[in-house]
Amino acid sequence: MGQAMVRAGSRWGRDLLAVRGAFAALVMAAIASLVAGLILASITDTLEELPGLLLLVPAAIAVKGNIFGALGSRLGTAIHAGTFRLSRRRDSVMAQNAAASVALSLVLGVALALMAKGAALAFNVSPTMSLADFLVISALGCLIAAFVVLAITLATAAGAARFGWDLDNVVAPMVTVAGDIVTLPSLVVAAELAGIEILTPSIAWALVVTAALSAVWGLWSRRAELRTIMRESLPVLAAAGLLDLVAGITVEKRIDDFVAFPVLLVLLPGYLSTAGALGGVLSSRLSTKLHLGLARPSAVPSGAARVDLATTFALSIPVFALLGLVSSSAAGLAGHAGPALSDLVAVAVLGGLLATVLIVVVAYYGTLAAVRFGVDPDTYGIPMVTSSLDLVGAFTLIVAVVAVGLA
Repeated sequence: MGQAMVRAGSRWGRDLLAVRGAFAALVMAAIASLVAGLILASITDTLEELPGLLLLVPAAIAVKGNIFGALGSRLGTAIHAGTFRLSRRRDSVMAQNAAASVALSLVLGVALALMAKGAALAFNVSPTMSLADFLVISALGCLIAAFVVLAITLATAAGAARFGWDLDNVVAPMVTVAGDIVTLPSLVVAAELAGIEILTPSIAWALVVTAALSAVWGLWSRRAELRTIMRESLPVLAAAGLLDLVAGITVEKRIDDFVAFPVLLVLLPGYLSTAGALGGVLSSRLSTKLHLGLARPSAVPSGAARVDLATTFALSIPVFALLGLVSSSAAGLAGHAGPALSDLVAVAVLGGLLATVLIVVVAYYGTLAAVRFGVDPDTYGIPMVTSSLDLVGAFTLIVAVVAVGLA
């Protein structure tokens, strides 16, 4: 018994030491996500001028997290396995992953626009933008953001390879916050081209054709890894996009509450990204342990997996509390109306705890399902986890807002 306790304590100590990097990255991500929140709170006029844009926001942000979170997870596994090399060769692991990620960004941008318009009609969200407006804002915004987030992801991977960081612990928060900060301004820039009677349809058609050619090129590429990533990623990313659109509909239906308290718009991107980042960290760590045989793919989590699940809960409370605090402070400095500080922190923590319960379930069993079905959990785990948690996050945030009495 004594030796077992010593071994367990040693394992906890090693894992908790490793997760310090995840906590620091999550805190940085929570604070940096305020930039996205403040941008969102400042474009309420644009949200009213382009009805349906708020529906698209969670999905467009999630596309970046899904694509580049999975990219970082694959590179993290390659670093652990000793197969990652910094190289400019077109057939290198890094180059094929980078090319696939950019192509997926454009293809999913077009797919999201089509699904968003369809979802708006199906769920009776009206009025909404035209399909051409959806295409230009979604596809062009995703493509602009893709190049920036790709550079950040590759720089993070290079730093991990050079300085010995554990990429599994830092890539999900870093990519998430990069997606938050970069995607919203990209959507706003793309929105400037929407609604122009002559220009918008032409740009929309050009983006659709380019996306179709990119999909064909990637799916039938001679590069084995690029082809595999495209073929495995497109179905799961499309399914994830649908979940994110439902999350967007959930928020769009409560737009009056968010407009009445713009501080909730400040909180929203960081809240969703924190839930997604926690799930991404957990999924990425589990994926690496399963790849390396350090954890068993069992219905009941093994000892190594239980450490990761418990650590996720330990990380969630202070991170969500900090998010509520800094969101209230930033909104106050920017002059955005909102509830009392204690109420906003209560919303963030209560909603965060509800989301965390589902984070550990979705992340563990989603990664396990990927292993059982013989697909790469790096490619499948993070998109399904983060998109499920966008939907869960939007729902738990609204539940917390109602429970605290703000709506």
